[in-house]
Amino acid sequence: MPRHFLRDDDLAPDELLAVLDLADEMKADRHRYRPLAGPQAVALIFDKPTLRTQLSFSVGISELGGQPVVVDGRLAGIGQRESIADVTRVVSRQVAAIVWRTFGQDSIEEMAALSPVPVINALTDQFHPCQILADLQTVREHKGHLAGLSFAYVGDAANNMAHSYLLGAAAAGLDVRLAGPPEYQPDPRIVADAERIAAGTGASITVTDVVEKALDGADVVVTDTWVSMGQEAEKDAREAPFLPYAVTADSLEHAASDAIVLHCLPAYRGKEISAEVLDGPRSVVWDEAENRLHAQKALLAFLLERSV
Repeated sequence: MPRHFLRDDDLAPDELLAVLDLADEMKADRHRYRPLAGPQAVALIFDKPTLRTQLSFSVGISELGGQPVVVDGRLAGIGQRESIADVTRVVSRQVAAIVWRTFGQDSIEEMAALSPVPVINALTDQFHPCQILADLQTVREHKGHLAGLSFAYVGDAANNMAHSYLLGAAAAGLDVRLAGPPEYQPDPRIVADAERIAAGTGASITVTDVVEKALDGADVVVTDTWVSMGQEAEKDAREAPFLPYAVTADSLEHAASDAIVLHCLPAYRGKEISAEVLDGPRSVVWDEAENRLHAQKALLAFLLERSV
């Protein structure tokens, strides 16, 4: 049976740490592991704009000995020109795995239900689990461990990053704090899932609209764009509620003196994060962006090994 990665809790806490350990090994020796030697192909399907996802998966698949095959989902018209089921039947016969960056979580779940090869969520409107693997790898690199650290996400607490942080950071045993405007809070079902995970890992979950409560003494501070893909028409209306949640030198005064700052990019300087912070000494966003490569290589190797 194939192992899929559709949302962060598709990896149990011990599996998450195993993937992160492998990611560290792959970062230290980029060309040692070759599970896709042959080369075997991996389909990369993109319905949404992409830079880091396409780059990191393409490079990573090549370094694993495989061949990345990029499919423009807008040209393919998956779910419109051709059904998800038919696309899955065609693509899965020719590749070792499928990576899909799309809109609805239900779409990628439909694909995974039919696919005999691993399907990886490279971003949906509900989750962005590959990014969280890279973020956790980055935090561990800079802090030396994960469990017990306080992890503050401020901004749009209703978006895919917030949902993935709830699940992934809970699995890593972090003190997870999300702060966003009252009208931009996370899905209660995902909060409940995170709380169930936290009960087994020693993590804690706090969801609030008070930014200072989230940032108080935080070891890690994270934010994301206030306007996700597909929300461009709401740009002006969304800005005002989020202004108090911007990550600036002043707001970081509430965090620990040695706090590090993450952002999954693209970043909008002067909006959700100041240029002073993004380009400053506390920022680890460039390590974070690089670690997409290593974390995703480790994930692919893990899923392929367990799908045999």
